[in-house]
Amino acid sequence: MNRITGTALITGASSGIGAEFARQLAAAGHALILVARRQERLQQFKDELEAEYNIPVTIHPADLAQPEQIAALVAFIQGLDELAILINNAGFGTMGNLGETDSSKQTEMVTLHVLATMELTQAALPKMRQQGFGHIINVSSIAAFVTGPGNVNYCATKAYINSFSRSLQLELKGSGVYVQALCPGYTYSEFHDRPEMDGFERRSMPRYLWMPATDVVRESLAYLGREKVIVIPGLLYKWMVAGLQSWLVRVPLIMYQRYLGK
Repeated sequence: MNRITGTALITGASSGIGAEFARQLAAAGHALILVARRQERLQQFKDELEAEYNIPVTIHPADLAQPEQIAALVAFIQGLDELAILINNAGFGTMGNLGETDSSKQTEMVTLHVLATMELTQAALPKMRQQGFGHIINVSSIAAFVTGPGNVNYCATKAYINSFSRSLQLELKGSGVYVQALCPGYTYSEFHDRPEMDGFERRSMPRYLWMPATDVVRESLAYLGREKVIVIPGLLYKWMVAGLQSWLVRVPLIMYQRYLGK
């Protein structure tokens, strides 16, 4: 990890990739602000991190699929004295064709992936530009590069995150503020255990498609302070996105698209 100091704010911080970001940044000495829906779990995680790493941790319980709670976090960010790293990680997926799924869940997904990412980033930018440094990590997905039935808004919102991040980095060139869109593939976490992902069978996916969150986060943090917007952890997924014409690439990509349409 490049040596960047200061406070890091992480959404979706109570489990999975978000929790791993918290652990690795705490180990590097960063003060943390953890945002997630489950207050009790956040408090337990705060106590664990403070005891193990001797760093200050602030918790901010919030459901960022709700516009009023996005607004409250925006106000909180605007009131901070400094912010070095913002990680927009909170997200979820669904299973099923658009016309047959719960419309409220689709609206929540778009709100969380698109509006929350945009509004929190916009809130952090003035402070980061004034400081002359900062890093924004928007957690996207390998799904941003594929299309398929069964989770159309997930693919679409992650594609938005990639485009948003690329364009924003152009705006920020020379400012000392860097933007990354982290695009993991299948990652061991609680993501696929949510009720919205009912029907997904983890065991049916080849083991070589899965990565531990530790590796995903380690690769992301290796690019702190560098103008590399799209970060794809894992050699296999890099090959998939590059579109190499071999069975090793085509088969996982076809399987991924089929599961999006399941």
